[in-house]
Amino acid sequence: MMEALRGLGYSTAAALADVVDNSISAGASEVRIDFAWEGQASRILVLDDGRGMGDTELESAMRLGDKSPLDERDPGDLGRFGMGLKTASFSQCRRLTVASVKDGAKACLRWDLDALAAKPDKGWLLFEGASPGSEVFLNPLEDRKSGTLVLWETLDRIVTKGYVADDFVDLIDRVEAHLAMVFHRYIQGPKARLCLLLNGKPVGPWDPFMTGHVAKPWDSPVARTMTDVGPVEVECHVLPHRDRLTPAEFEIGGGPEGWTAQQGFYVYRNERLLVAGGWLGLGQGRAWNREEAHRLARIRLDIPNTADAEWKIDIRKSTARPPISLRPWLTRLAEDTRERARRVFAYRGSPIPGPGGATVDPAWRVEHAKSGARYKIDEKHPAVFAVLDGAGPLLPLVKAMLRVVEETVPVQRIWLDTAENKETPRTGFSGEPPENVLAVLKTLFGDMVGRRGISPTLAKKTLSVTEPFQNYPGLVATLPDDEPAQD
Repeated sequence: MMEALRGLGYSTAAALADVVDNSISAGASEVRIDFAWEGQASRILVLDDGRGMGDTELESAMRLGDKSPLDERDPGDLGRFGMGLKTASFSQCRRLTVASVKDGAKACLRWDLDALAAKPDKGWLLFEGASPGSEVFLNPLEDRKSGTLVLWETLDRIVTKGYVADDFVDLIDRVEAHLAMVFHRYIQGPKARLCLLLNGKPVGPWDPFMTGHVAKPWDSPVARTMTDVGPVEVECHVLPHRDRLTPAEFEIGGGPEGWTAQQGFYVYRNERLLVAGGWLGLGQGRAWNREEAHRLARIRLDIPNTADAEWKIDIRKSTARPPISLRPWLTRLAEDTRERARRVFAYRGSPIPGPGGATVDPAWRVEHAKSGARYKIDEKHPAVFAVLDGAGPLLPLVKAMLRVVEETVPVQRIWLDTAENKETPRTGFSGEPPENVLAVLKTLFGDMVGRRGISPTLAKKTLSVTEPFQNYPGLVATLPDDEPAQD
């Protein structure tokens, strides 16, 4: 049974998060995780300053299934099955030692799967004390009045054949990213409830919702509903488009798995993240997939710890399925968020309106018909109108050229490049130096004022609400307020 439980599918990061859950439930304000590389003798240690356990409590904690998931729990308890410490640990190591101090009294017990395998007829060999030679690893508990230390040794699921020190370092980075996400609501802000240290370095929070960012286009009001097992709370977010973020913000905002994978619902129980992204099997007709167009949509969903059975929370705390009664409500909220996110993604962060919130004149328009959508160049756009108005006898040729452009928009190529590169193609002078944008602006401005007789003030106002120049109000403002000199 012990060997079978090793196959539940924990990652190292998820397994350590389960151990940290126990520390939080024990009232810890600081949890230290230390990775020590020594080849096959490498180890991982978790130390907290919680209330600790006496002999009886520790023996219960080391017993498989020591609590029934049907038992009533403290509202702040992050556990449920009474299995997390053991199953998480065994998924990574063959020797688990737990030492604890409560009111100055020490207790220490150890599971050793190799010893169990060597003597199967001896029953459940739960040893007292650390393995010979490992006693020194328990020293961090010395001089503490309370606290618990979890020691993983014989890391056979981590240190496999060909595994080297650089792989161990990469693992530490992945663990840090995961813990920063799972416990971000515990460790962020001036009133953080938990200090989480990884090899002595504080783990900083990763906030999926970029709370407080000035470029966020939309946050919803908090929606609440009461169920038979307690309240459920939802808050929807659309994150800024890449054009509104610095390169560093964009890199961080993508999270451990990247922008597309991180879209969707973030399910929390007691503010501990259970599910990071995905659409929980919701959708109209068929379940939604993670798609590029909706990658800016993220939804916070809080459930109480009394809802585990109803939401089908698994032992690893990695999956959740909403009950049938809530699916229509959640689907409506998600549909609205997905559509808002799609618009922001499609229009590269929602074009900034002109002065006074004036409507922006687009260069392209979309015509919808039963046969499908067609993309047409808007002939009212100042740049297009200027050419058509001044074409004279060349007007039929210019219109033919525009029609060819409309009929040969590389839609399939754009779609493929977007899917492969995980980003829409660059448009709107994105990445261009200001002088290039200004050169086009001066050309249009000169035609409007010089040939068409429009006043400089009106020309500047028109350009300020014309795509894509509405994104460059500073450059528009540099255009002269009087008519340009004639050559």
